[in-house]
Amino acid sequence: MSGGAGKGGGPGKGKNSSGRGSGARELGVRLKTARGRTHSSQLWLERQLNDPYVARAKREGRRSRAIYKLIEINDKAKLLKPGQRVLDLGAAPGGWSQLAAEITDSVNGRGKVVAIDLLPIDPIPGVDFEQMDFMDDAAPDRLKAMLGGPADLVLSDMAANTVGHRATDHLRIIALVEAAAHFAVEVLAPGGAFLAKVFQGGTEGDVLALLKRDFAVVKHLKPAASRAGSSEMYVLATGFRGRKETVSAD
Repeated sequence: MSGGAGKGGGPGKGKNSSGRGSGARELGVRLKTARGRTHSSQLWLERQLNDPYVARAKREGRRSRAIYKLIEINDKAKLLKPGQRVLDLGAAPGGWSQLAAEITDSVNGRGKVVAIDLLPIDPIPGVDFEQMDFMDDAAPDRLKAMLGGPADLVLSDMAANTVGHRATDHLRIIALVEAAAHFAVEVLAPGGAFLAKVFQGGTEGDVLALLKRDFAVVKHLKPAASRAGSSEMYVLATGFRGRKETVSAD
């Protein structure tokens, strides 16, 4: 999502259909430099054309290559189950929501998947979507109303817009992860889980303290579908202990 959240779409090494390695693959397509195209956009286009995850997503009718990151994490951690309530923060273009709807069976009304993003997405069967900034003051109450009860899993693939200043970009990343983590603590049912995209050095201090206080297990993961050269990784917190109610001193 531009302006606050979105699914990544970088390249990865060759994998077979199970998501496990089938060997590295060199770039095979080289584009002629077009007038007006920057060097960075040229490299991005070449990576897209040579990315096996992009090709696989098109072949399998997936919204984006990012779905394979969640597939790999879910295969290991067993986060998604039939009948769950799932919240997807930064859903565009919808790959994670698509997978959540399939596994929770929200398509048939058994589970429930609620998604939010600044950008619009094409409708997904079994997904209730709201085009809205997660950082908007009205977003928390709106999402709670859409969920209709405690969530079993909160997913966040949000990424802050960068300005090119490393310290500022780092603070924006941390702010998004902190906001997502605090909201997860508000809406999760006991035993629930929280999965969020971070970057190396992007979950520290207050964020980790919050997660370690409220969840039984907290760890970092880097799925194979994330580019090896990228600083992108994910923090997974499982075994939510439940909200700590404030006791009045009256």
